[in-house]
Amino acid sequence: MSGDAAVLEQVSFRYQNGDAGAVNGLDLQIKAGECVLLCGSSGCGKTTVTRMLNGLIPHYYEGEMQGSVTVCGKQIADCTIELLAGTVGSVFQNPRSQFFCVDTTAEIAFGCENMGLPEAEIRRRVDAAANEMQIHPLLGRSIFRLSGGEKQKIACAGTTAMQPELLVLDEPTSNLDLDAIEALRGYLRNWKAQGRTIVIAEHRLGWLRGLCDRVLLLENGSIAAEWTGDVFFALETEQLNQMGLRAFSAQNNYLETRTGIYPIRQDAGGEAISLEHFAYSYGKDPALRIENLSIPKGSVTAVVGHNGAGKSTFVKCLCGLQKGFRGTVVLDGRRLKPRDLRRCSYLVMQDVNHQLFAETVLEEVMLGADETDREKAEAILEQLQISAYKDRHPMSLSGGQKQRTAIASALLAGKQILVFDEPTSGLDFGSMERTAALLQSLGHACTVLIVTHDMELIDRCCTHVLHIENGSI
Repeated sequence: MSGDAAVLEQVSFRYQNGDAGAVNGLDLQIKAGECVLLCGSSGCGKTTVTRMLNGLIPHYYEGEMQGSVTVCGKQIADCTIELLAGTVGSVFQNPRSQFFCVDTTAEIAFGCENMGLPEAEIRRRVDAAANEMQIHPLLGRSIFRLSGGEKQKIACAGTTAMQPELLVLDEPTSNLDLDAIEALRGYLRNWKAQGRTIVIAEHRLGWLRGLCDRVLLLENGSIAAEWTGDVFFALETEQLNQMGLRAFSAQNNYLETRTGIYPIRQDAGGEAISLEHFAYSYGKDPALRIENLSIPKGSVTAVVGHNGAGKSTFVKCLCGLQKGFRGTVVLDGRRLKPRDLRRCSYLVMQDVNHQLFAETVLEEVMLGADETDREKAEAILEQLQISAYKDRHPMSLSGGQKQRTAIASALLAGKQILVFDEPTSGLDFGSMERTAALLQSLGHACTVLIVTHDMELIDRCCTHVLHIENGSI
């Protein structure tokens, strides 16, 4: 394979409903068989470039576009997304957003079916993709019963089955544990060995060492710096942080923690929230079994574990959101029922798009609040550095800005228990630091639980670690 897999010439794009992620006069050549990493702060234009390469811009996302984008010899502006399906494969930050079927085998086959391939060829490709990725145990399963890492494997398998020339990945590790990231690294290594072209936009960088041929730093929609892979991955943490990038590896791996609630900083206080006989099952499958647990009041506790360990189920039960769960929560001497838990807790979901409803950011933060809270709401937006977007529609923001909008809602609600499910998913270094500082500041005023794979976040703000595996401590 030789020549250029993609060429962008003087490309500019501005979304119809905002400036976040805009691209300005971008020139970029990507050689066939090359692995290119796009990095930079949230809203710098990384995701916009990936959307140009897979045809979502201009055929799905509306806005004003100038310049020329050519992918594998095809002018993107002249090709429908359907015609690009066999040429460009995509893996998104949230694999659920690209699923169309309810079972895994059908999902892997879906792209090949859209390409109009014969049934025998589709079956051969599905089997070949399952063999290549070693996921035969996942075939024939319900999409809704998969962990985040398993969903990402199915998304990669569906892309592999289509045998595209160019693979585009947008923040594929944002919700993955270390084992799942290592599996994804293996897939990229295989794709690269097959001569496929890979473009990946990412904040978590260390796992790409040894895979990337070229690294591009984007700022304000333009290329600000460029390195070979070897030179980039020799940079020091301080140099990366100054550019708004994350370190290649975290200081600690808290998945090695094996003892109940583990204090990593000074205890938050003597009182505790007591959990007794917590249990939950999905049908006949037990998902949660915790006999007794005490969470220090005023603590900032990280809830860690591998994908599918039961972390999200645990916090949903704690917030009274999981129907049919058995167990008791004792807070301030009161034994709380599920409706009581819903009144005193607030959950910021992993997929923040599911809880954004209002027409503007400020209205979103103030949902359910009194007009007298407006000044406090604006102060929180200022603290999170999103006050400039208070009159924008929440869905027009970048992923990191949406996360901060949801966090602002939680802060204004003033609940006793605040739960954050992957609050730094897709956030750059600066946004992660600001979020960590904010979460740390909530300690003592309320009790905070953070479901996270982000070891850097834990280093910066958590007082305790709770490690859950197979639904148990």
